[in-house]
Amino acid sequence: MSEEDAIKIDQPQELSFEEYPEISEEIEKRHKIEKLLLEGGGHIEIDILRELARSDYGLVTDDLRRTLWPALVGVDVKCLLPAPKLCDFETHPEYNQVVLDVNRSLKRFPPGIPYEQRIALQDQLTVLIMRVICKYPDLRYYQGYHDVAVTFLLVAGEEIAFAVMDVLSTNHFSECMQETMDATQRRLLFIWPVVNFENPELFNFLQHSGVGTMFALPWYLTWFGHSLNSYKAVVRLADELFLQDCDMASIHLLLSKLPENLPIEQLLNISSHLYDKYPMTTIKKEVERLEREDQERRKLDEKSALERRKKLARNAKSSSNYTLSHWIPQLLTPKSFIVTTAFSIFVGFCAYYYKSQYMSAGIS
Repeated sequence: MSEEDAIKIDQPQELSFEEYPEISEEIEKRHKIEKLLLEGGGHIEIDILRELARSDYGLVTDDLRRTLWPALVGVDVKCLLPAPKLCDFETHPEYNQVVLDVNRSLKRFPPGIPYEQRIALQDQLTVLIMRVICKYPDLRYYQGYHDVAVTFLLVAGEEIAFAVMDVLSTNHFSECMQETMDATQRRLLFIWPVVNFENPELFNFLQHSGVGTMFALPWYLTWFGHSLNSYKAVVRLADELFLQDCDMASIHLLLSKLPENLPIEQLLNISSHLYDKYPMTTIKKEVERLEREDQERRKLDEKSALERRKKLARNAKSSSNYTLSHWIPQLLTPKSFIVTTAFSIFVGFCAYYYKSQYMSAGIS
């Protein structure tokens, strides 16, 4: 990926690995899955498995995920290859950037693990990522890819994690791994039709704020692994996102400046409702309409700006005193743009968060 298209993501949330006692519903779900595995000789029919992953509490435990995540993406665990050595990749042009990102991912590892074990996990994560990059030269590593990979490494181990990332990189994340971010940025536009359909007032507010969609980029690039602060929530979301075939606009709509203790099950139920409610053909048509309107608006803005510049130039010639043409360049400093943009983004985050609460209360 070229330097001008590289996306920088801020520091990740510190991940909490706090363990909670299983509630009765989780125990019941776990027993149900274990029974199905026993009856099926270690296998569950894919339609049943997908429904288990989608329904409340997902696949429940990491032990079950280690067995069932490969099946969800069609990986045959009997055909796994041993991992190469780290030194095999040291001359690759992406190697140094991957190592830098992995070294910055300490908050995504369990706290209190021995130093030697942490170093071993970091080396395994680097090898995992480099294996995918080397296998698919047309795919470009992006900052945030390691946040996804570390989740699968922690749950399933090095060999299974590579096999899963191999499949996801050529499907779910293929848009994100192109030479430019054009396809990814367009995918984020799929947020707006859902917002517009559900709450036109909120849609108009966010459009007028100029917040754009970049605030949602880390969610899409990292499957929320960069933004959520609960390991349990990250792996539960992965259960669901395996099923979405990249179209995560419904989930993007619901998760904003992610507060602590999100009602993950409730949010996933609502997102599934929205996903079924608005077919992707409808969303795509709405995105195309919004793009046309945006282009027309840009043309009008450019025309208005040109007329204003001509008017200011005429006023400057006719006046010997300080005029707007003197003060405007001082007002429109980079700092003023940064402050205005930051405030708009903050308002947009708050609006999205409160919207999710209203939807949680109002959608059955």
